[in-house]
Amino acid sequence: MDMFISSAWAQDAAASAPSMLEGLLPIVLIFVVFYFLLIRPQQKRAKEHRNMVEALGVGEEVMTSGGILGKIIAVDDQWLRVEVAKGVEVSVARSTVSQTVPKGSYKAD
Repeated sequence: MDMFISSAWAQDAAASAPSMLEGLLPIVLIFVVFYFLLIRPQQKRAKEHRNMVEALGVGEEVMTSGGILGKIIAVDDQWLRVEVAKGVEVSVARSTVSQTVPKGSYKAD
């Protein structure tokens, strides 16, 4: 009868059970991919923005996150005085500056 029906090998079923390491490996790989594709680039952009905000000085032309374009006329620890039109000054928080713009982008006419 053994020549028509193969024998069941119970030890093969127990040997093929995945180990704990094999179960955690996909999760670890997903975390590594997320770190290099999402977390690390975001940290780099945040560091560049922080350095740019710390280096702001009088006379630079900036754009805020609200889209206001102007020239810095006074610098404080947390606030900037920005001239947005001739004779019009606004106070903005340093952290709201999204970028510096090339000289000549702001015209106070």
